[in-house]
Amino acid sequence: MKTPVSHITILLSILFCLPLISLAQGYQVNLQGQAQQGMASAGTAFIQDAASVFYNPGGMSFLDKSQVIGGVTPTISNGLFTEAETGEYGRTTSPVGTPFAAYGVYKLSDSSKLSFGLGVYTPFGSTVEWEEGWAGRFAVTRLQLMSIFVQPTLSYKLTDAIGVGAGFVYSYGKVNLQKDLPLQFQNGEYGSVELDGTGSGFGFNAGIYFEPVKWLSAGFTYRSQVNMNLNKGMSTFTVPSSLEENFPSGNFTSSLPLPSIVTLGFSFKPNEKLTIALDINHVGWVAYDTLAFDYEVNTESLEDTKSPRNYENTFAFRLGAQYDFTEKTAARAGISYGISPVSNGYVTPETPDANRVSYTVGFGYAIKERLKLDASLLYTQVTRTDKNIETNLEGTFKVIAFAPGLSISYLFK
Repeated sequence: MKTPVSHITILLSILFCLPLISLAQGYQVNLQGQAQQGMASAGTAFIQDAASVFYNPGGMSFLDKSQVIGGVTPTISNGLFTEAETGEYGRTTSPVGTPFAAYGVYKLSDSSKLSFGLGVYTPFGSTVEWEEGWAGRFAVTRLQLMSIFVQPTLSYKLTDAIGVGAGFVYSYGKVNLQKDLPLQFQNGEYGSVELDGTGSGFGFNAGIYFEPVKWLSAGFTYRSQVNMNLNKGMSTFTVPSSLEENFPSGNFTSSLPLPSIVTLGFSFKPNEKLTIALDINHVGWVAYDTLAFDYEVNTESLEDTKSPRNYENTFAFRLGAQYDFTEKTAARAGISYGISPVSNGYVTPETPDANRVSYTVGFGYAIKERLKLDASLLYTQVTRTDKNIETNLEGTFKVIAFAPGLSISYLFK
């Protein structure tokens, strides 16, 4: 009777961090600013707007005006799983996700060296739902989560060429996981479990921006690891009456690390109209080696567990370009390559991750002197064949995803 419970714990491996299953490297996602998203999220050394609160706090002080920006990126994905042994198919029926990002930057004056910033964004969050009766229903049927980061930030322009900045990060998240259990009622229906809870964590975001000449700049940022702690999660089991004592509903606790990210970025302006940007991310996924759960009430069938994850540190490379047709109009494009942290044997239906190439395009238009519209579109696909060493779920995942986004920014006098 221990097997169903070990399967349950595996499935919370992404807990507060699941973006749309195909938009992430591991469970990391980069949808935090439309101008940057149009350039494959290369924004560490190319300071364009208030989204620098996230991309590089050190460059925030180089913005000319106080400003606010808000945007949303609907995420649309279609997933297909082909079971290795039977060849049966399973498809996702996930609803459209709506991650958002809002930023504000305040300067005491146009010449002020000190800038204050605030970011509120959802770097992780979506709903993944698989069709009824799919081969991995004992792994997951539905997972919904929401995560909000709040980041107050300060930036100071040390010289005309160097800026530094840092921000405190508070993270709040909510998760709801549902899956079937291999325990049948007399009518042939399977039992199920629902796990629900909230959690929080703390961290920081710091950066330095260097612009020795107008046509060349560089940036370096460090986003710290954030440990999401769930202290009062609630587990609800629906099982045959003869097994209710073995699977008591009740509280549980857990924790999940959101990895640290180090980014080195460069921006090059070969002429007045064209800007090319490159970001190199190093993600500290090695912190996610084990997933542990502590149930308030233990039984012979419901024991505290530790499930190995064995994620590896990885790199991602983001190359983007922007061409300013006029003072009001800009076009953008980008390409990125991300290396998966998920080792063979550890792929799950929530994060069927693989090395992937993503393509982006974007557009910017100044509606009025101080009002600007930015749009972006991301496309990516994932194919990964694996056999999970704990659930024994074996087969091939194929996922295609689109993420169109839109934002509006306003510059103050």
